[in-house]
Amino acid sequence: MIANRPDLLDAEFALNEGANGQIGPDGKKVFLGIQAGEKVYQDFTLRITNPGGHSSRPVKDNAIVRLSHGLARIGAHDFPIALNEATRNHYAQMAAIEGGETGAAMKSLAANPADTAAADFLARSPGRNSMMRTTCVPTQVKAGHAPNALPQRAEANVNCRILPGEKVEDVRQTLVRVINDPGISVETVGRPSPVSTPPPLNTRIMGPATKVAAAMWPGVPIVPAMATGATDGRFLLAAGTPTYGLSGMFLPPGDSGAHGLNERIGVQALYEGRDFLYEVVKLYARN
Repeated sequence: MIANRPDLLDAEFALNEGANGQIGPDGKKVFLGIQAGEKVYQDFTLRITNPGGHSSRPVKDNAIVRLSHGLARIGAHDFPIALNEATRNHYAQMAAIEGGETGAAMKSLAANPADTAAADFLARSPGRNSMMRTTCVPTQVKAGHAPNALPQRAEANVNCRILPGEKVEDVRQTLVRVINDPGISVETVGRPSPVSTPPPLNTRIMGPATKVAAAMWPGVPIVPAMATGATDGRFLLAAGTPTYGLSGMFLPPGDSGAHGLNERIGVQALYEGRDFLYEVVKLYARN
């Protein structure tokens, strides 16, 4: 539709999935999330070929072994920390909510993204680590053609979630450098994903959301975040339509079962989200 009928998607901004609220262990609402920006989804194919031979006469130059070494280097590599407006505000506001050592690390990192000690502490959490930096991880491997033969071919898929604003080709070049094996090719899968910067969280967006949230859930703050996954919003963002994740739905920590066999949401959360979005959209339309 963007390529052929952009007029149908012409809008000042768009609301999308992507951010939920959190419920604490006591059942009370802790915060409501609003997503500004999302990481770019991109797969890369790593491939190496070899003359092969019979497994009874092995050689050191083994395609599976070499590919394994390259994948291990990717696994050990950390992309640099890079905070944007959404992630900096997320850590600044969550610092007071989390408290303790975690809150102190969030506050320190929000004030100084170069604080490696705070970044290393927060990186122990996979979700927080992914919000701070580009990540690349092997997800599939295919190699060999017979149990009694040396592999003539070994391939792996590496899935990257790239920070908004970073170029896909720059990430590919980083993988080439980290693998450090000219025999392993690194190819971008499909057309490169569109890249865009996070949209601004200005009063036009935050005003109505904050007003409705305060009426429905007094004292519950709205906390910005950047999605570590990817949605169709990335296409709208790249086309110039600011796109925000706003649902008004609250979940217990780690209880969504996202992409799992038991993906779910509470009945109350579903109805509250419906009421919240209905009121917010009315305010957006009036302004």
